[in-house]
Amino acid sequence: MNNQKEYHIRRSQRARRARIVVTADKVEVVVPLRMPEKQIQQFMRAKQSWIDAAKNKVQQHVDNIASFAPESYQHGALIPYLGKQYRLQIKVSQEKRIKIALEQDFIAYVPETLKGSALNEQVRIALLSWMGQAAAEQARTTMEHYAPLYQLSPRSIVIKTQKSRWGSCGIHNDIHLNWLLILAPAEVFEYVVIHELCHIEQRNHSAAFWALVARHCPDYKQRRLWLKQNGASLMLGL
Repeated sequence: MNNQKEYHIRRSQRARRARIVVTADKVEVVVPLRMPEKQIQQFMRAKQSWIDAAKNKVQQHVDNIASFAPESYQHGALIPYLGKQYRLQIKVSQEKRIKIALEQDFIAYVPETLKGSALNEQVRIALLSWMGQAAAEQARTTMEHYAPLYQLSPRSIVIKTQKSRWGSCGIHNDIHLNWLLILAPAEVFEYVVIHELCHIEQRNHSAAFWALVARHCPDYKQRRLWLKQNGASLMLGL
């Protein structure tokens, strides 16, 4: 087994022994800070059968996850947004680039020269851009509502693609949010914003942290449950 290609090593001050984490996109071994490279390689070779079985299990799980995304981005496709499904209309226009608008449906105004598979992919890319901007606006308005209530003001808000997190709060109070949250119900998006704001005061997930979350969001457990039940599908993106 070649660790440069097949697994990633993460050294942790808290690790007392080596452990393996298998996810859909990587195999990671978490080891103590001073564990020798040779010992790590021996450990991984000894665990090869377990790793193969775990990778197969994860892949089977991924294969069974239903995506929120449509199979294609053609006229009539259903597009998820804030927990609802909207029909996609394709309209030919004189625009040089695809323009997305949300009215009763999602409308993609496309150049008349764009057709076939190129049209499908370009509409998808345009929707991704539109969703990112919508997520930024949703985050801004939610922060403006909740941040002043208990003086939990972030230094910055960044919308980005994240493979395994919905949000994070850095040591300087920079909050990062996963743009995919814009596909979830608005109350779920709101919960993640509140969750990260509360980390400005409480840096862990202690009882005090959850009590603070509950002050802002009394039904946070239901919103959190939605993410737990639907998060894997959401992470597949558009």
